[in-house]
Amino acid sequence: MKTVEIIGYKRANLGKVDAQKLRDEGLVPCVLYGGDQQVHFYSPMILFRELVYTNEAHFVHVNIEGEESKAILQEVQFHPVSEIILHADFLKIADDRKVKMSIPTRLVGSAPGVSKGGTLIRKRAALKVYGFPKDMPDHIDVDVSELDFHHAIKVGDMKFPGLDFLDPKQATIAAVEVPRAAKMAAEDAAAAAAAAPAEGAAAGAAPAAGAPAAGADAKKAEAPKKDAGKK
Repeated sequence: MKTVEIIGYKRANLGKVDAQKLRDEGLVPCVLYGGDQQVHFYSPMILFRELVYTNEAHFVHVNIEGEESKAILQEVQFHPVSEIILHADFLKIADDRKVKMSIPTRLVGSAPGVSKGGTLIRKRAALKVYGFPKDMPDHIDVDVSELDFHHAIKVGDMKFPGLDFLDPKQATIAAVEVPRAAKMAAEDAAAAAAAAPAEGAAAGAAPAAGAPAAGADAKKAEAPKKDAGKK
């Protein structure tokens, strides 16, 4: 896994006012956890570009005024409108201790269901895993080469050396879905097929309903002939 360096400076003052002042200057308020004590610091926002705006996981080399630590980005908060980074939390890690990380997924291969008109949907952009730092990958490849209609790849199907997957085993990672237009066409066809026998039965019953009326008309027509014979 690649490593990104974050250079930081200890914060002399804490609080919302001071944090907002840092953001206005293009700096990110941060906290480093996992040591003997929490370290509050700030770092230039531009250094987060390769760490945050990427589809790969990274280790972080945190250098706070000469004090260096190996860490991971545990949490990052964004402004809901401008999407600038408001705050970042880092967790110090060690090579001999297992750690939890969120690793991005990447779909590889050609799904048969797509060639038939389906749409390949990635349900989970990242998977939570647990393992030693040396076993952590940049991303996790998900092979969809056998994915057809009404099939899905679930967390329980995944195997990666040295890693335990923490998401629910039945959670779907990727699936091929039938397009909405095709679903509607299939439903319309099924409705038409179900209605056809009922219409045929109704059409066949119509002559039988009219038969008694026709017999009554015939009897009325024969009545004058009987009277003529008596004379």
